[in-house]
Formats: sequence, structure tokens, C-alpha cells
Amino acid sequence: MHSYLSAIGLSSIYKRNQLEDLIQKVIDEPTEKNVTQSKTNGIIVEFKKSFSDSLGLLVCGEYDEDNKFYFNYLFPYIEGNGITSQEDIVIERHADKESYAGVCDDIKVGVSLIFYLQNMVDYLKGKNSGLQKQNTSVTLSALSTQGTILFPINKNEIQIRKDKKASMNRNHLIEAARDGDEDAIESLTLEDIDTYTMLSRKIQSEDVFSLVDTYFMPFGIECDKYSVMGVIVEYNIEINSVTKEEIYILTVDTNELIYDISINKKDLYGEPSIGRRFKGIIWLQGRVNYTHSF
Repeated sequence: MHSYLSAIGLSSIYKRNQLEDLIQKVIDEPTEKNVTQSKTNGIIVEFKKSFSDSLGLLVCGEYDEDNKFYFNYLFPYIEGNGITSQEDIVIERHADKESYAGVCDDIKVGVSLIFYLQNMVDYLKGKNSGLQKQNTSVTLSALSTQGTILFPINKNEIQIRKDKKASMNRNHLIEAARDGDEDAIESLTLEDIDTYTMLSRKIQSEDVFSLVDTYFMPFGIECDKYSVMGVIVEYNIEINSVTKEEIYILTVDTNELIYDISINKKDLYGEPSIGRRFKGIIWLQGRVNYTHSF
């Protein structure tokens, strides 16, 4: 049983026979079907079933030479919007099944973003044609089963402009440090020391969430799960067409990294609003956008 079914409005699915019925429904009535050749001369196929404008379930399996279908795995997904990052992307296969993880080193958050690849068939087609690394970008999105809404930090226009300038300067330093600039590396080290000293002093009398505006940190032992906090720049409610559960789609800005988060209304503590902050645990997904069709 996938632990993130609740995030797409399928919290009522908790028994094995219910899941098997759902899998069969996706296979029999898919919204979209993608097919490609596998290394074993079989046919890899993805069945996607939409339950709202952005949310759905993907069932992946394989047809053998006798046209017999074998179920491999399923996962819930959210279709993100826009371009999250245009940095270099590395994609690797998971060890236990025909699914893939992507890695994107985006300087805006300061960590390597590891995400679950949504469009595996597109990637395999691109790999076979030799076009998978040409002119690509990634659209990140996430599912969450626990989250909290926080009020924003009160800042005036001068503070906002100052923070944006500091963020731009830091990004330039990180980019230079990547290229081996020793002065940039030293400046970043000194800046981190100053930040740590300032926070250590203020944390004794102030709440941590009044000091830290946003963050993006690895969570637990699974590489594609993160603890995040970001500013809500847009939100709306989608309703699962089968269960009628209400799902919040939050567009969140974490240090200029923009991505969509799906969370069941009953799993979110607080009322979202533009300018407020979302804090929670997410499972990060990503769709690699190719400029070529295969």
C-alpha cells in the first residue's frame, strides 16, 4: 500500500483488495498510456489515471512476448506547472525495479535535489534515441501527508530588497565556488560562520520560525523525502472525482525554488493563504521536460 495515496484523495484505500480493484480500474480505463521497449525485449507500459486536473495514479508493468501483462508497481503523482530548474540533471535506475531517480544540483537551495522520476517512459525513449541530455529542464512537484500553515515573517520593503540582493550575491558565490574560486569558497565559509553565530545568539530569546524564513532539508533515510518550509504564492482546491475528497494544491517558494505541493485538506493544519508559509514533510517528484518528442 503506497503511503501517499491520501495526498491525491485516496485515503479510503487501505485494504489490499481495494488496491487491486483500483489498479485494475487504472489499467482498464487509463487517461493516458505510454509504451516503450525494455532491455529484455518486453514492452514497458505506463497506465495513468487522472482523478482531478493535477492528480492521478500511475501503474507501471510489462508485457512479455506472449502479450501477458505483469504488474510492477504504482505511485500517486501530481502534475507540476512551470519550470522549476534548468540545472544539469542526472538520472539513475532504482536497484529493485524499473523506476528512476533524478538528481539536480540547484544553487538556490544549496542541496542536491533527489526526486522520483515521473515520466520514466519518456526518459527511456530519449535514452534510446540519444537525446535525453539535450536542452532539458525539470518541473518539480511533491506530495505531503502532514503539513502546517505558519504566518509570514513581517518584513518591510527595504528588508525584502535586502534579502533578495543577499540571495543573488550568495548564488553568484556558490556558482563561482563550483568553478573552483577559492575566494568565493572562503567568503561562503565566513558567511556561514556569521549566520551560525547570529542564530545561536538570537535563538535564546526568539522563536526559530521568526528567524528562518524558508528551508529545504533532507528528511529521514529515504533520499527523495524532505522537510521544507516555503512561502505560499498560489493555492487552489481540487476534488478527487472518485472519493470527492478535497485536496489543496499549494504553489510554494523556497528561496526562489518554485514547486507545487499536494496535500489532503484533512492532513493540513491551518488555513492556507497567499503570503503564509507551508511547513511539512514532502515526497519530491519531478518531470524532465524534453524539447524533442519521441
